[in-house]
Amino acid sequence: MFKLKLPTDPRWVNIVEKNISEILTDHAWCEQKAASNAISLIVRFPEYTEMVKVLCDISREEMEHFRMVVEKIENRGWTLGPERKDEYVNEIYQFQRKGGTRNQRLVDHLLFAAMIEARSCERFRVLSENINDKELAEFYRELMISEAGHYTTFINFARKYATEDDVDKRWEDYLEYEAKVIARFGKKETVHG
Repeated sequence: MFKLKLPTDPRWVNIVEKNISEILTDHAWCEQKAASNAISLIVRFPEYTEMVKVLCDISREEMEHFRMVVEKIENRGWTLGPERKDEYVNEIYQFQRKGGTRNQRLVDHLLFAAMIEARSCERFRVLSENINDKELAEFYRELMISEAGHYTTFINFARKYATEDDVDKRWEDYLEYEAKVIARFGKKETVHG
């Protein structure tokens, strides 16, 4: 579906299982950042009425996921730690065009969001299939489905609103770039780490 060029090594879950509180804290902040990203798109491109309505729903859903992850943390007797810097996301962000037309910037921002959702979905699938904690396996399976829907939403809006770009070509460029970035990750107990 996503055509990611470099799949996550399932052994990454062995790292995650050594520090479940860390992956949950990192995950919670990823959800908050995803909500903020949806809101940022609304603020930057308010004239796209249909997209604004859908992004309102996505931002609420991402904050609901944040709440759900915080509950998992609290139910295990832990507390939410401070926000984590997401080096992976920051590197993917660098691939966005800094110039170009407003429309090209919109398309790139949508593809950036689609890329983050695609990799998050893929990581949640790997967790759901490999983690020994059955409660978390089910939790990540459910979230995987939601993230796939978000990916589809972002990529479809990019295709709908593109006027100057071949979105499939630009997506392929994102996939190539992302493969080089993710090759350096997968060694920490974070969603993208």
